[in-house]
Amino acid sequence: MLLLRIASVCALVCPSLPLLAVDPPGTARVVFVGDIMLDGGPGHIVTNGGDPFAPVASILRDADLTIGNLECAITRDGHAVDKPYTFKGPKSALPLLKKYFSAVSLANNHSGDWGKAGFADELTLLQETGLPWFGGGANEREAHRPLVLAANGRRIAFLGYNNFPPRSFAARRNAPGTAWLVEQDAIRDIQVARRQADSVVLFLHWGEELEETPLPEQQALARHLIDAGADAIIGAHPHVTQTIDWYKGRPVVYSLGNFLFDYFPTDPPVWKGWIVRLTFSADAAPKLEKYGVELDPAGVPHLVPGQ
Repeated sequence: MLLLRIASVCALVCPSLPLLAVDPPGTARVVFVGDIMLDGGPGHIVTNGGDPFAPVASILRDADLTIGNLECAITRDGHAVDKPYTFKGPKSALPLLKKYFSAVSLANNHSGDWGKAGFADELTLLQETGLPWFGGGANEREAHRPLVLAANGRRIAFLGYNNFPPRSFAARRNAPGTAWLVEQDAIRDIQVARRQADSVVLFLHWGEELEETPLPEQQALARHLIDAGADAIIGAHPHVTQTIDWYKGRPVVYSLGNFLFDYFPTDPPVWKGWIVRLTFSADAAPKLEKYGVELDPAGVPHLVPGQ
């Protein structure tokens, strides 16, 4: 196996941050961020020794677990595939990702930008860095396997899926890649995860780009997945934030928007996104807190003032 799927996570004490309340045992706080794209401006910052996560470090650390969507390839192998946009981050970004994130989702339409060889090498690099991942793997079985992380006496399972082309990025029986979003497959995976964890979270790469509302079929699918046992659904891909729904006391964040992302000529004047913190406990539905970010000209997130 490329990765130990069950990890224990200890809270870090940072004297520069405000004193945090101690959560009772069985309560875990999980921070989620949207698309992390380490090409272009953000990549230049990293290769020049900078830290593009520093402006929001206090929020990223104010949790038991921190999860993001790694929207690029980080690899020493492979070649760029033929598609409109291909994103590749520097290998030197891996220690920074490890510093701030408990795990990353690979289920998106850019993880495979450097082909199957590049994706396989990225798994090796993540393994060497000690950074867990989900939503992708050395084969289809691994890509659909839940990642279970333990925090403060609570086990949380993470599953990631992509449904934006190219579908060739999806893992096959004997080929590496991402987990493709198929309702029955996801329901089966949720059932497996429920036997291993106290809470199950799905990170979905879905929806229409630059649209501020989800599609009706997304809303219907989200309810089916919650009926199957998901405790929360977090979405990304549209590059803008979308609505938040509650169903049976479970949150559905359809899109977090961009988190760390460069600008292109046809982009909006300012990229905006959300950081969401969910608190899971044994005797209550998840609690949700939301923080807005705006990305500066280099694609670096900053907290919106006044929050």
